[in-house]
Amino acid sequence: MEALQAQPAEAQQAAGYADTLREILQQPATWQDTFDLLHSTVVQQRLAKALNQQPGHIVLTGSGSSMYIGECLAPLLQSGLGVPVQAIAAGTLLTHWRSVLPPGPGLLISLARSGDSPESGGVMSTLLAEAPAWRHLVITCNADGKLATHYRNDPRVTVLVLDERTNDRSLVMTSSFTNLLLGGSGLLQGTREELVANAITRAASGAQHIFDTQSDTVAALAQRDFTSVVYLGSGAAFGAAREGALKMLEMTGGQVITMAETFLGLRHGPMSFVHPSTLIVALLSTDPAVRRYECDVLRELSRKQLGMAKLVIGDDVPDDVLGANDVLVTPSTSMSGTEIPTVLAGIVTMQLLAFFRCLQLGGKPDTPSEGVLTRVVEDFAIHGATP
Repeated sequence: MEALQAQPAEAQQAAGYADTLREILQQPATWQDTFDLLHSTVVQQRLAKALNQQPGHIVLTGSGSSMYIGECLAPLLQSGLGVPVQAIAAGTLLTHWRSVLPPGPGLLISLARSGDSPESGGVMSTLLAEAPAWRHLVITCNADGKLATHYRNDPRVTVLVLDERTNDRSLVMTSSFTNLLLGGSGLLQGTREELVANAITRAASGAQHIFDTQSDTVAALAQRDFTSVVYLGSGAAFGAAREGALKMLEMTGGQVITMAETFLGLRHGPMSFVHPSTLIVALLSTDPAVRRYECDVLRELSRKQLGMAKLVIGDDVPDDVLGANDVLVTPSTSMSGTEIPTVLAGIVTMQLLAFFRCLQLGGKPDTPSEGVLTRVVEDFAIHGATP
């Protein structure tokens, strides 16, 4: 990691990793900025406005990584706010909103880095016209995007724009992902699930500890000869596992095949995905009862001699879960009892793994899959909506 950082800016740009590396490493500092923003008077008023009338349902939406943020947040918001919360992909809402959107009134939270994806505007325009009982909260990293500018004068729409630094320039979402996750957690203010200053400080410290002391270990793991990766997570961490799988797939241009699954779901068929060249990435829960189930699955994989190695991310890992080829990544301090900081630690570790694997395969993390993927999905026809 130090060798990559030490390269002149021009060399980093030429090697195609300057933006991605900077955006991964800036996360601890940007998390504190987002936390401070959420606790500002103006933003607290906006979030209170969004929840002014207790919604019957909350739906989180986005596309790709933004959708996985919603999957991370849904169980946390439901637990903290006491209302049904679910994540529905923007593409699904665009084509099937009548059959998948719960009956209103409700609150739709649109999560977006750029706010310019075709689905985002199409969903907003359609639902404002066809489902008027629904109110909207937009959380975005781009003050100039369509979601932040086109709809903000509608009284049913509340817009929260994060710091410009979170609007990642790299094709892949890294700091935008984690900061949008924190932005959505702002709805938990005043609940028992609220992310407090102590927790965000520990989260930032834990991530920085991983960068400073364990990034070389992750880099060495990325150099092993694996051809596939299975990502495991439970609860909020399942959305993180899905994001980890996408990061590896994106950054390697599909050269590494990935799958995300819950720990217990792995037994029901998907375990057949695990071959001798498969790396297993396990995001352990902070809940001791849940972690016991997760560790049992890891023991089963070891007993069946499945997989090349395991990358286990978490605290309080029993010795018999780890084999000689396995790697354990832990924050500097225990995250016990706090789910969001643990999820953040897992996400940054998986970002590093994909970043180093991309470089190992000769790719450019800033622009992987050139000619196939673009930073913002290209415009396409929106049928039946007027963005």
